[in-house]
Amino acid sequence: MSRLPFPTLIPDTAAFARALGRSLKEREQQGLPLPGHVELLNLVARAVGQRNVQALRAAPIAVEDREPLALSEHARRALALFDSRGRLTLWPAKRTVQKLCMWLLWMRFDADRPYTEAEVNAILKAANAFDDHVTLRRELINDGLMARTSDCREYRKQPARPGEDARALMQAWRARQRH
Repeated sequence: MSRLPFPTLIPDTAAFARALGRSLKEREQQGLPLPGHVELLNLVARAVGQRNVQALRAAPIAVEDREPLALSEHARRALALFDSRGRLTLWPAKRTVQKLCMWLLWMRFDADRPYTEAEVNAILKAANAFDDHVTLRRELINDGLMARTSDCREYRKQPARPGEDARALMQAWRARQRH
């Protein structure tokens, strides 16, 4: 393995740490020894969302634009609906704003990890201040941002590409969370 440095971007360090911690805990529960350096690199790559370290090296780095994207009126309205703790304060009447809000909720879920309905409910309960996690869960499914099995036992975050409005909202959201 080459000793040349390669840059990588960890968009959500909390999700990264949780994913890496889960992987190490699973190994411990299986009675496996501590991973060697190559295996640890692969665990790190998987925590970032790649198959392995080779895929991580080959992946282009998705660096956010230096200048913030301009927020549309709908994106500004969606951002204003979230309080300082990051909770959605009320369900917007306008469908366009609802869909934008769903992107911010979608960001709370880890990729490549199955969730039980109870886990999804717990995340969504913590993410809203108006006590309607059921509507939020249904809208995530309806918008194609999450999928569930027919028996509703397993939920998964879907790979999705946000449009320009949603990307601008997500960028503004991250900037607001850093401050």
